[in-house]
Amino acid sequence: MSVKDLEERIEAEKAQLAKLKVQHAVSPVENPSIIKKNRRDIARMLTILRQKNPKC
Repeated sequence: MSVKDLEERIEAEKAQLAKLKVQHAVSPVENPSIIKKNRRDIARMLTILRQKNPKC
């Protein structure tokens, strides 16, 4: 997966996470562990992105 693809996927996942959080605030989500899984997936992708593209 290229850096650009990874950045696009991260943005999509962040949007999905925000949507899930709003839905959960309005009415309980059927499976709240989805929020936790989504957040961790974003963290994993950010870690991979930083390994591929260090700013140093």
